Amino acid sequence: MSTLEIPVKPKRNFVPEDINWNNWDEVEPLLEDLLNRKLDSMDSLKKWLQDRSEMEAVVAEDVGRRYIKMTVDTSDEEAAKNYEYFVTEINPKISPYDDKLNRKLNDCSFTQELTGDGYQIYLRGIASAIEIYRDENNELAAKDAQLGQKYGAVSGKQSITYNGEEMTMQKAGTFLKSTDREVRKEVFDLVAERRMQDADEMDQILTEMVKIRTQIGKNADFENYRDYKFKAMGRFDYSVQDCFDFHSSIESEIVPIVKTFTEERLEKLGYGELKPYDTAVSLDGKPPLKPFETGEEMLQKTIELFYKIDPYCGERLEIMKAMKHLDLESKKGKAPGGYNYPLYEIGVPFIFMNSVGLQRDLVTMIHEGGHAVHSFLSRELELTPFKSLTSEIAELASMSMELISMEHWDDIYDNKEDLTRAKKEQLQGVLDVLPWVATVDAFQHWLYENPAHTVEERHEAWLVISTRFSSNMVDWTDYPDYRQVTWQKQLHIYEVPFYYIEYGMAQLGAIAMWRNYKKDPKKTMEQYKAALSLGYTKSIPEVYETAGVKFDFSGEYIGELAAFVKKELAQLK
Repeated sequence: MSTLEIPVKPKRNFVPEDINWNNWDEVEPLLEDLLNRKLDSMDSLKKWLQDRSEMEAVVAEDVGRRYIKMTVDTSDEEAAKNYEYFVTEINPKISPYDDKLNRKLNDCSFTQELTGDGYQIYLRGIASAIEIYRDENNELAAKDAQLGQKYGAVSGKQSITYNGEEMTMQKAGTFLKSTDREVRKEVFDLVAERRMQDADEMDQILTEMVKIRTQIGKNADFENYRDYKFKAMGRFDYSVQDCFDFHSSIESEIVPIVKTFTEERLEKLGYGELKPYDTAVSLDGKPPLKPFETGEEMLQKTIELFYKIDPYCGERLEIMKAMKHLDLESKKGKAPGGYNYPLYEIGVPFIFMNSVGLQRDLVTMIHEGGHAVHSFLSRELELTPFKSLTSEIAELASMSMELISMEHWDDIYDNKEDLTRAKKEQLQGVLDVLPWVATVDAFQHWLYENPAHTVEERHEAWLVISTRFSSNMVDWTDYPDYRQVTWQKQLHIYEVPFYYIEYGMAQLGAIAMWRNYKKDPKKTMEQYKAALSLGYTKSIPEVYETAGVKFDFSGEYIGELAAFVKKELAQLK
C-alpha cells in the first residue's frame, strides 16, 4: 500500500478563515459583495463564480459537520441546537440571496458565453431555481427541516430490551435472522410494540410535513408538491410518467421473480405459512453471516477489498481512516441509517453507519465507500455545483461497487459455503429491493397527489400499494396495526421526500455495470472512474453512457437485467 497524501483545505480567496457562520453580521457582507459586484467582463464573471463557489463549499461543509455531529449522538443537545440554529436562523436569510445571485448570473450578458463541461447543466439548474423560488417558502422549508430533525430524534431514541440488554433497532434486527423461530417472534413483537408507541407521533409529523410541503408547492404555482419537488430536484432527464413506467416494469418483470424466492422460502422452512419474522432467516437453518466482529475489522477488510478492485479506491478509504472521517458502529443515541456526507471544501467525505457485525453491514460499508470514491473523483471539478450530484448518478457509484465487490468476496469468506450464501443473499436482495423501491416511490406520489388525506386513508393507501408490489404470501394477521405503518421506518419519506426511486434506477445500472465487469474488469473500472469523475457536468443518460450502461426503465431492458441475475443465481451451488 502506498504512502498516503492527506488532503488539506485549499487556501481561501474570498471567505475569511475565521468566519462564524452563526453570526449573520459576518455572513451578510460576503453575500452583499457578490450581489453588488460588477460583472463587466468574462474574467470578472469567472472570478465571481469562483468566489461564490468557494462560499458554497465552505458553508455546505460547516452545515455538514453540524449534521454529522448531531446524528452521531442525538442526545447531544448542544449539537442539535447548533444544527437547528443554522437551519432556522441563518439558512432562511441566505436563501433570498441565493435567488438574487442566481438572477444576477442569469442576467449577466457574458453568462451565455460560458463554455466547458458543466456550465450547461449548471445554468439549466439556475434557471429552474429562479422559476420556483418564492420568499415565503424559506420559513416553510425551515419548519420542514425542523420536523425532519424531530423524526430523527424520535427514531434515534427507539430501542428494545431483550434478555436484559437494551439495544438499538438495528441490533435488534440481527435477531430476526436467528434460526430459533421463537426468538425471532419475541424480538419482532418487541420491535413492533416499540415502533407502535411512536406511530401516532410519526403520523402527526408526516401530516404536518404534507401540509407544509403542499403549501410550498402552491406558493410556487405548482398543482402539487410532487411536481414542485421534481423541479427542485432538477429532474430534467425523466418525468413523472417515467416513474410510473418504472413501477409497471417492476410489477411485471421483478415481482414474479421475487415471488419465487418467497415460494422457495415457504417450502424450505416448512411452516405452512410465513409470518413477518420468517422473512430474513437463512433457509439453510444457519445463523446469520458475521464476516467481522468490530467496525475496525470491517473497515480494514473493506480497504483490502477496494485495493483488489482498484488501488485508487483502496487508498481513498485509507485516507478517510487516517483523517477519522468515519463513525461505523451502532450505539445508543445514534441516529438510524447510514450515509456518505460530501464535505466540499476539504474534499474528503464522512461515512456514518450503524454496524452490528452482519453481512448487510459489510455491504453498507462497501456501498458508502462507493459514494466516498465518487466524492474524491469529483473533488477537483471547477465549481462546487459541479460536484453536487443527482441521486441517480450518486447511487450508480455505490450500488455498482456492491456488485463488483462480490467478485472478490473470497477474501472475506474462507468457507466456500459461506461465500456462496453471501452472494446468493446479495443477488436476491438486489431484486428484492426493487419492489420495495417502487412501493415507497408510489406511496410518495399518492401522498402528495392526495394532500388532504386522513391518517386512516394514508394507512389504507399504504396497504393497497404494498400489496401491488408484494408476493402477498406473508401472513400479517397478528399485526394489522403495525403493518399499515411499516413505512414509518423509511426515513427518506420524512427527511428527503421523493429521494428513493433513484435507488431502483441506479440498481439497474449497477447490474449492467457488474455484467460488464465480469466480462472485462479493467475496462469497466476505467469507465466507472471516468463516469464518476464527471460529477454532475453531464446529463444523467450521458453519465450512464460514459459508465458503459443504459438509463432505461422499459420492461424489456429490466427483464433482460433480471434474467442475467437469475442466471447468476442459478450458478451459485
